[in-house]
Amino acid sequence: MLSVLCLSLLMVALDATILNVALPSLIADLDPDALQQLWIIDVYGLILGGLLVTSAGVGDRYGRKLLFLSGVALFGAASVVAATSESSAQLIAGRVLLAIGGAMVMPSTLSLIRNIFHDPRERTLAIGVWAAVAGAGAAIGPLVGGVLVEEYGWAAAFWVNIPVVVLTFAAGVWLLPEFKDLGHERLDWLGALLSVAGIIALAWGIKHLAKSGVDAPGLLVLLAGLGLLALFARRQLSLPDPLLDVRLFLSRPFTAAAVGTLMAMMAIGAALFLLSLWLQYVHGYSPSQAGLRTLPAALAALAGSLTAPWVMRHVSVRAAMTTGLACMVAGFLVLALSPEPTTYPYVAVVFVALGLGDGLAITTAAAVLVSAVPAERAGQAGAVSETSYELGVGLGVALLGSIHAAVYASDMAGRPSAARESIGQAAELNDPTVLAAARTAFDSALTTTAWVSVGFVAAGTVLVAWLVPKDFTATSAH
Repeated sequence: MLSVLCLSLLMVALDATILNVALPSLIADLDPDALQQLWIIDVYGLILGGLLVTSAGVGDRYGRKLLFLSGVALFGAASVVAATSESSAQLIAGRVLLAIGGAMVMPSTLSLIRNIFHDPRERTLAIGVWAAVAGAGAAIGPLVGGVLVEEYGWAAAFWVNIPVVVLTFAAGVWLLPEFKDLGHERLDWLGALLSVAGIIALAWGIKHLAKSGVDAPGLLVLLAGLGLLALFARRQLSLPDPLLDVRLFLSRPFTAAAVGTLMAMMAIGAALFLLSLWLQYVHGYSPSQAGLRTLPAALAALAGSLTAPWVMRHVSVRAAMTTGLACMVAGFLVLALSPEPTTYPYVAVVFVALGLGDGLAITTAAAVLVSAVPAERAGQAGAVSETSYELGVGLGVALLGSIHAAVYASDMAGRPSAARESIGQAAELNDPTVLAAARTAFDSALTTTAWVSVGFVAAGTVLVAWLVPKDFTATSAH
């Protein structure tokens, strides 16, 4: 059963990063502008993150197996829409549908683990395997995407989902048990609307302000998002059967796990995106060569996740999470302090540090979130965990990607307007002088973005150390 859940999770996690190395090929084919490029990459994480709470509520009430299988089927249909895209608009629409399907699958996997594995030690190990698949899947996305794109074109990054969908759906029907809580009241659809609109508005506002600076539209949408989420929280407090029991956040370790996951994934999501472009455009690697060079991140994430259950048996949650986050801080410091032009050996060290830190910190956080709730609330815990994870990736690409783009554009002042938009468009001009300037500007902007990432993850580390009691363990959460 765990293998079925992990296979579906691998598919969804791969899709979060598989397009990173496909972007140059996709740009040449569909000719998206800079804004469309960002949306093609990050709309998946933003929409998925916005829908996870609602999807978890549906699964709790109507069946987690039913929700899981429906999500897998929709993911397959959406893959066909994306693979056959003839315009940027169709591809973005396909990515939206993929996000909806993914939002149905992801909280179901974690909540089913909570229901299937009752022993805390076994459940922690299962969560370690789950997190290893999620982390490694996101990290090997560029490698898988690179091989497929080089051999068959960017559409293959979506066609590869189809056999996985068929296998997962068939195995899920046969093997997975159904879980639903008959004691739940009707789904709070107004609350669902508030949560989805609030998260998406918040994400769009941050993205707009990061790209365009402080202006009225960005501030209004950002404040609207915060207001909608505040209304959502207030409404949930008044309901006897809330869509999300916000009182869970009164637990300091629960809050630390959610916030630590969000801030860590903001940094690592942007790093994988930008470094994939750096490998191709600055160093000229092919998609498969670039993907191969991201493999240290996948292997390190796998090692960190599988080691986490053992670590949690010997040290406190605070020690495990802060150690993982500190590894990520060290990785970004290496990137920020590396001499320009940055060379791959430095980046390989960065990949290892980020992968190890991500595996250890995120696995520990997921174990705390899931173990801290009763089985009937497992969907909510899964939604919080996955929302922090996916929204972190989406916000990271949106915010840090926009900061990188702004610094890059500033360094390219005086160059052709197309070259100032992105390094991909600079490469299309076939002007060696402009491309050399673009590579230097991209590398310099990467250093700036690394320093910002150091601040994000360091703040998360301090917050976790402050919120989590010194002697708190994963069994304490249970």
